[in-house]
Amino acid sequence: MHHFNKKNFLITIVVFLLPFLSAAQKEQRPNILWLTCEDISPYLSMYGDSTAKTPNLDKLASQSIIYTNAFAAVGVCAPSRSGIITGMYPVSIGTMHMRTGPDVMSWGKREYSAKSNAMDINGDPVPLYSAVIPPYVKCFTEYLRKAGYYCTNNYKTDYQFAAPVTAWDENNPKAHWRHRAKGQPFFAVFNHGITHESRMWRNKNLPQTVNPDSVPLPAYFPDDSIVRQDVARNYSNIELLDKQIGEKLKELEEDGLLDNTIIFFFSDHGGPLPRGKRLHYDSGLKTPMLIRIPDKLKKEYNDELISFIDLAPTVLSLAGVDIPEYMQGQPFLGKEKAGNPRKYIYGSGDRFDEYTDRIRIVRDKRYLYVRNYHPELPSYKDIAYRKKMDMMNDLLRLHAMGALNRDQNYWFRMKKTPEEFYDCETDPENLHNIIDDPAYRDKIDELRTAMDNWLAETGDMGAIPEKQMFLQMWPGGKQPVTLPVVVTKKGNNVELSCNTKGASIGYILTDHEITPNLNAGWKLYYKPLKVKKGQFLYVMSQRIGYKESEVGVSKF
Repeated sequence: MHHFNKKNFLITIVVFLLPFLSAAQKEQRPNILWLTCEDISPYLSMYGDSTAKTPNLDKLASQSIIYTNAFAAVGVCAPSRSGIITGMYPVSIGTMHMRTGPDVMSWGKREYSAKSNAMDINGDPVPLYSAVIPPYVKCFTEYLRKAGYYCTNNYKTDYQFAAPVTAWDENNPKAHWRHRAKGQPFFAVFNHGITHESRMWRNKNLPQTVNPDSVPLPAYFPDDSIVRQDVARNYSNIELLDKQIGEKLKELEEDGLLDNTIIFFFSDHGGPLPRGKRLHYDSGLKTPMLIRIPDKLKKEYNDELISFIDLAPTVLSLAGVDIPEYMQGQPFLGKEKAGNPRKYIYGSGDRFDEYTDRIRIVRDKRYLYVRNYHPELPSYKDIAYRKKMDMMNDLLRLHAMGALNRDQNYWFRMKKTPEEFYDCETDPENLHNIIDDPAYRDKIDELRTAMDNWLAETGDMGAIPEKQMFLQMWPGGKQPVTLPVVVTKKGNNVELSCNTKGASIGYILTDHEITPNLNAGWKLYYKPLKVKKGQFLYVMSQRIGYKESEVGVSKF
């Protein structure tokens, strides 16, 4: 007769349930959806500006944390995006110059032979290149993929380097969470370009859904019909964006995923109008940010300082994935949420297209400190791209006529002071430099010290002329090439390695022969592979900034 042994019974039950428990834990990882857009400041109703009608964003905001102090690290796309994808300050990894190469949609566009109009601070021409960043820095999506996430990007990359095939499961205009395996958690990015600066002129003939007579104007804009027309176009574009955001939210709801998906909405930097984008003031760096977390679903304002450098570690924290020690951002949500909120955010401005400068900023919740390394250079940069906007040409015409007032002329000053200081509470448009006011001496000293410490900690590369930095990255002016993947068979397992420091390895294991390309659905290699007889293994490696290796193939 067998006696019932409670201890053994419990052990048996636990052993039996273990695989199911681990599968359930995997299932519990939240999906994360980024609905990103381009070039918008917080000109939305939840931030107090109801000019544009945005019912979809309003609904999202009613269930979200609304961040009122979210800042890009640079006021322009490519440097800002390089910080978002790596969790590193652009000045730390050499990605601070706008734009280094043709990698705006980076898979399949890896030729650097086109002409560049870039000049560094010494006036030396800089060709197109892919930035070679430190070997230990990866696109943060690789850590998600390793943890079992299906990662999709639709569609812009613009990281200052070509995205390695290991960064995304899908990186194209058809990329979607719907292509993942059943039950697999996803991280999906949908980038909406409808509010980009270029749409100020490309959408010129679309209906204006916002009345130019009713738009608010900042103090630095003159009040005339050309200005009002372009400001209304910007708000009209925001209304078009709202419809597109609504479509994505509807898809998520149709798929029954709202209850297990954390939704982020933010712009890559500030708005597209003159004195917004590219500037280091709030108009260029401050953006809207909404985050909807399924178990909260309550409108809540949060005034913590958030830097875009914090996005990568925050997503990893929410996903329950270890955050690499090298990342310079700090998580503001999730299991690894930082104990202390930020005291400061930092920003930079270096080359913007054909004009180079070097500007650094530090800001706390109220005050903004600016350091100009080249006060002899004009504040305004006469960038050709921006002059496709009617309003920009109107401002230049009025400036030449002497028809602008003090606030409208401030941007056009021919020299800068070595330092600037603004009270963002009393002067939200950053028009009144109070650097010499003795009443603020202690606060100025505090922010100067914070700036000095940050520059030392990040190893700011801005002092290196870009041509010299390029030659350090591309010795002799030639792009370095990643060494081929080494395939080692051990029984039924295959191990992959690459002798290029910092390279990631992609692979495709199939039962039949294929002709792989950059869009062929490469998987990230991180542990030995089990192979069967007759299978084909395609391999490719890439270190960020290097040319990818040739594709190798093995038949087993």
